[in-house]
This record gives sequence, C-alpha cells and structure tokens, in this order.
Amino acid sequence: MVCSMSDRDLKILIVFYSMYGNTARLARAVAEGVGEVEGVKPVLRQVPELIPQHTIDSNPRIKAVKESLRDIPVANVNDLAEADGVIFGTPTRFGNMCSQMKQSIDQTGSLWLEGRLEGKPAGVFTSTSTLHGGQETTIISTMIPLLHHGMIIVGVPYSESRLLDMDFGGGSPYGASAVVGPESEMHPTERDLAIAKTLGRRVAEVAKKLRN
Repeated sequence: MVCSMSDRDLKILIVFYSMYGNTARLARAVAEGVGEVEGVKPVLRQVPELIPQHTIDSNPRIKAVKESLRDIPVANVNDLAEADGVIFGTPTRFGNMCSQMKQSIDQTGSLWLEGRLEGKPAGVFTSTSTLHGGQETTIISTMIPLLHHGMIIVGVPYSESRLLDMDFGGGSPYGASAVVGPESEMHPTERDLAIAKTLGRRVAEVAKKLRN
C-alpha cells in the first residue's frame, strides 16, 4: 500500500554545523520542539566538514564533539528535497554563516532550478562568542538564499514571552540563538533552549497548516 501525503508524518529537517557542540545543543532543542507537534517528525542532519581530519585530531575539544555527533548523518540535496520544512543552524563567522553551511547551500542549485524548496517553511538558529557577535546578522543573511529558493521564513514572535526577558542570553524575532563565550566554553542557557524549541514547534505547525 502506498501512503498518501495525508497519511504520513511530515518531516522537518534540522540541518546544522557545530564545531564545539553548542549549535548542536540548539539543534537538538529545535528537534524536540518539532517533535511536540503531532504528526510531525524531526530529522537531524549535519553539513559536510571542511576542516582537515588531522586538524580535528589535533584538537581534543573538536575531536570529542565530532565523535559525539558521529551518529548524525551528513545531509544531501535529497534530504532537503524530501523534507516538508527545513531549519538551518550555523555558528556565526564574522556576522555570517560558517563556510561549511555556505558550501552546503551553494550545492542546492539543482533544487533551485526545479523549485523543489518553494513553499516550504524554513527557520534559522545560530550561536556566537559574544553578546553582539552577529546573531541577528547571521540569521538574516542566512535567510537570503532561502528566499531565493522561495521558502517561507518562520521566526519567533513575541508570544514567546522569553524574548521579553532581560536575562543574559540569545533569541530574537528572527530565530533562536545563544551566546557561548570567546572559547565556546559556555553552553546555551535553558532560556536559549526553550526558545529553540519554540522555533522548531512553530516551523512544524506552519508545515502542518500548509499541508492542510
């Protein structure tokens, strides 16, 4: 028996890059939020690594993170095409997405030509070393190629009351985020993770409404 679109779970792809593990922590929180929506399944994927293996092996912190993430498959264009929505996670690099995420998105030309991502909801999350280290610019600049693909951008509205908190941390109407320190030695706060869950839940809810 062939399942129709109406009787299968929707799939929300959470595709991310993480060097020191903090963006991965946000990714798992996003996936948890997606999973709170009935009939929607989160799918975690990483983008391909560009750092040489010998460099990873020479840094115990990076090596440990890569080993902890080894069970999460690397994303390909088919994963993007088959997803009902996509949430992208990238650490900031000078106020922009990291090179690993940029290379991955740059390889989606065939999907763009065929309009395979048009009409799909998309969200973005990030982590930065400092409070004003480019959280908003990274999220917004990452949205630009998604708009070229015709995706529907989903943010975090102020019904998520944590955005109004004056506590230290990330999160904005543009997406989830965290401040992790100059050496990435800090982890996302519980507040950051809660906002990440909200982002995942909202993208899942929008995908479900679009199918209906």
